[in-house]
Amino acid sequence: MSVRALRASPAGSAGAPHSPWHHVAQAAAALAAGMGVGRFVYTPILPLMHAGAGLSAGAGANLATANYIGYLLGALVGILAPAVVRSRVLLRISLVALTGTLAAMPATHDTAVWFALRLLAGVASALIFVIAVSSLLSHLREYPAHLPGWAFGGVGAGIALSGLLVLLLRPVADWRAAWWASAALAAVLAVASWNLRPEAPPTTTQAPQAPQPIQAAQATEATAVTAATVDDSRGPRTYRWFTALFASYTLEGIGYIIAGTFLVAAIEQSSPGPLGGGAWVLVGLAAVPSSALWARLGRRWSRPDLLLAALVVQAVGIALPALIGGAPAALVSAVLFGATFIGVSTLALATGAHLEFPRSVALLTAGYSVGQILGPLAVAPLLHHGYQQALVLAASVVLVAAVAAAVLRIGFPHHMVVVRATAPVRQPAPTDSAADAGSHR
Repeated sequence: MSVRALRASPAGSAGAPHSPWHHVAQAAAALAAGMGVGRFVYTPILPLMHAGAGLSAGAGANLATANYIGYLLGALVGILAPAVVRSRVLLRISLVALTGTLAAMPATHDTAVWFALRLLAGVASALIFVIAVSSLLSHLREYPAHLPGWAFGGVGAGIALSGLLVLLLRPVADWRAAWWASAALAAVLAVASWNLRPEAPPTTTQAPQAPQPIQAAQATEATAVTAATVDDSRGPRTYRWFTALFASYTLEGIGYIIAGTFLVAAIEQSSPGPLGGGAWVLVGLAAVPSSALWARLGRRWSRPDLLLAALVVQAVGIALPALIGGAPAALVSAVLFGATFIGVSTLALATGAHLEFPRSVALLTAGYSVGQILGPLAVAPLLHHGYQQALVLAASVVLVAAVAAAVLRIGFPHHMVVVRATAPVRQPAPTDSAADAGSHR
């Protein structure tokens, strides 16, 4: 027999802001700066650096890897030091550091310095992410759960704004101006999020809070049980489902990040001009409402079904520019990719919480982050022949992730049994509020 102590976080009104949408806007600005600009502006700038800075395809992949290593390090800090997510000072330091790394990129042609700057930018992005998300889920507990979903759309807004900025600068400026402009955009977003209130300090003994959007799903699905016991016979079956989920999400990390890094370069390789940059703007626009929309779909279909569907759609979107080419394929690809990459994280992390597997969020996040590091490294040998093969490999990996999601569906426990004291209680299916709650990157 195993003993579990789960305690749902109280919703106390003391921490709720007077204007929830104001809080949503501040958090969205932080996520737009940290993720949409700080992390993903590299994608539309990469072709400019190939053309104007002499950056090779292999070196470009290495810089992407540096950023993802930094992100993993920052995420681990958030997991291992929970007080970090409640620090406004650290949020502001991270926003300033991120802006500084963007502004410093044009100051050198040394790839080692670029590597260090992208590594530091990854750390800052992760810290901004965990602080902003923890703030959202702490202060908006009493409000409709779709509100955090719209805040996560800030990632897409940051992608769209930075992509549009680079697109407008291309005819009149070079890669240096693109980095400086992105730093200016990050600074504006930092000012907009400067007074974001971090998560309130705990007032009662609670289980450790996960620094991810899934926190809200955990709070909804957890029951206020002390000294609860769960039948050990459930363990192996839960392990089987979680193994399939872990494999699927790790593979998604590999496949999605290849497209997220090289999609613009791949499109521009076959269709020179503004098409690649325009497609990247479309990726951001499609991502803005995606978290909330996938949550709405969760009212009718189970998370494993939606995860399978999202992965298949994403694989099709990634493969289109490589297999067909041309403007229509590029634009459709952008919409499909933008509409799914945040949704997949939402669904996978919420599914892990539903399975109640120990430290599911930390394990899934670690697997996903390692996948993001491996992705650019895995395709680096292929880049000598262009980016098309890299996209085909990425789509294939995402399809394998979909196969793992299909395995997850087999006998999936849509209703988990939780034992309160000695009396078993059957939990209802996850509510819309849990489904609306989260997104990763």
